[in-house]
Amino acid sequence: MRANARALRRDSTDAERILWSELRAGRLNGTSFRRQVPIERYVADFICHAAKLVIELDGGQHFSDAGERADARRSAAIEAKGFKVLRFSNLDVMTNRAGVLETIATTIAERAPTPALPRRREREQTVSVEKKQP
Repeated sequence: MRANARALRRDSTDAERILWSELRAGRLNGTSFRRQVPIERYVADFICHAAKLVIELDGGQHFSDAGERADARRSAAIEAKGFKVLRFSNLDVMTNRAGVLETIATTIAERAPTPALPRRREREQTVSVEKKQP
């Protein structure tokens, strides 16, 4: 499964490369994403663990009856793990990137927990508060 995920990262579609350039390194409101991540027996295109969000990009083969049934099974298996699945066509990413990013950002805002201070910083603040108390 991991080898397959690596191959998918290496052989990304144009739409995947474009979306990844917008999501990587916290570029979408500081949110962390990973790409081509194994979940169950599937490999999710993009995942945000903090928001329990999976983003799938679909090419033309996904719009046949068999493709839609397979995608429904895939989404159900991933959602059973507690994730929300957003699906976009490759065409959406290529022609309406701003709309796709807005939908993703809105979903993250609805699902992600409130950001917390990093552990190290939290300890430093606790220590400084304790020093100030008599």
